[in-house]
Amino acid sequence: MLKDIVDVLADPVDGSALTGADDYNRLVSETGHSYDVAKQGYVTLASGAGIAHQGDSPEMVTSREAFLSRGHFAPFVETVTERVLDALQCLPLDDAAATPTILEVGAGTGYYLTHTLDAVENSRGIGVDIAGPAAKHLAKAHRNIGAVVADVWSGLPVRDCSVDVITVIFAPRNPQEFARVLVDDGEVLILTPQAGHLDELREPLGILGVEEGKQERMLEQAKGYLVPVGEPELIEFPMNLDRESIAAQVGMSPSARHLDPEVLAERVADLPETMTVTARAQLTRMKKA
Repeated sequence: MLKDIVDVLADPVDGSALTGADDYNRLVSETGHSYDVAKQGYVTLASGAGIAHQGDSPEMVTSREAFLSRGHFAPFVETVTERVLDALQCLPLDDAAATPTILEVGAGTGYYLTHTLDAVENSRGIGVDIAGPAAKHLAKAHRNIGAVVADVWSGLPVRDCSVDVITVIFAPRNPQEFARVLVDDGEVLILTPQAGHLDELREPLGILGVEEGKQERMLEQAKGYLVPVGEPELIEFPMNLDRESIAAQVGMSPSARHLDPEVLAERVADLPETMTVTARAQLTRMKKA
């Protein structure tokens, strides 16, 4: 809930502290700015310019819920949770928080963050997503999640040196902001798709492929702010997907914005009843430079 994380949130306009008002129907800053809390329990923290980028549509969020609820990406979520635990154990004893604060950027419906909070004792989560439809789900995903709509490219409405671990799963990155909000020995865990991810679906469905050099660009963008911890970890596994799961997977991805729904439905109908599809991504751990 928002009241459990308000002490680490910040006014997106000037970075000043926020507190709850009117029984947490609003968040107000020390400098007098006010942000209404939606009836679903999330808050939009954006500067006067508002949210510039496009988030997931309600249809994409529904597809995400349908696909992830079937456990097809379980090896991804389990590995991310294990590495969060590793990162917290690496904090110096003097710095180890009694209540670890975990921030997920592009948290979507809360699938990953919920799993992690269940595994980390006494933890709390800040779920940030650019999409209001996702935040509606996120706010109800877990009792210890505070849901925030914000644009990570513009900045994070989070106080300096207040977050123990940041997770970024197939989501946008802002290395400068990550370095700012992390505690000194905290970590960022970034999961990025790799060549071969969902390849079996690309030709028959005409979906987008993984950009070449994605990992190299990520490391280049992080220079001066973040440095890798150890070697990246490749996570690869087969998924046995039926047509409904395939349609949901494509519907939750960026390809959903480029494909006509009727055309996609026709192409999915032409697929076998079930297919073995490869999931392939790389997990990179990073710390402040």
